[in-house]
Amino acid sequence: MSSFAARRFALLGLLALPVLSARAEVVTICYNYGCSTRAPVDYSEQQLAPLRQQLAAAADAAAEREAISAVIGRMYAIAGAQTPVWRDKGGNYADGGNNGKMDCIDHATNTSAFLGLLQAHGWLRFHEVLEPLMRRRFFFAEHWAARIRARATQGVYVVDSWFFDNGRPAVVLPLEDWLAGNTPNVQ
Repeated sequence: MSSFAARRFALLGLLALPVLSARAEVVTICYNYGCSTRAPVDYSEQQLAPLRQQLAAAADAAAEREAISAVIGRMYAIAGAQTPVWRDKGGNYADGGNNGKMDCIDHATNTSAFLGLLQAHGWLRFHEVLEPLMRRRFFFAEHWAARIRARATQGVYVVDSWFFDNGRPAVVLPLEDWLAGNTPNVQ
């Protein structure tokens, strides 16, 4: 990826960072491939409380990764109630031309922003959020995903919400598995 593309992706990520406030959390998400469209999503305390509880119930890093998977899916479902991303289907080919479709850049950006909100509140006890990562296979197939690192082991995991329809749990895999292409088979 060119230096310009890397800077553009980093800038897109900054634009999607959560805005913390007392009454509601606002996360700007992006969609329609390549983050071409942006929209704010409000997360109320009533919506965030069960997410916080689910993460708080995790007794260790493995349990927290399972909770992260479900929480990211729920955050996308909430976003889908406020934006057209409810139309997003897993992969890139089932979306058709629907407004609200998301490619891996949209997903990596949004998932990183969601994880950033969770981290900003201190709800991630066993992991820290890293910058999104791109893998390239076969010289042309690029794919982006959000990343987290386990605090105790320093093991890196991807959190990839691109594979399934909007609102479904994200895939959380060790980085090595993801880089090797060991992910759900999705077109």
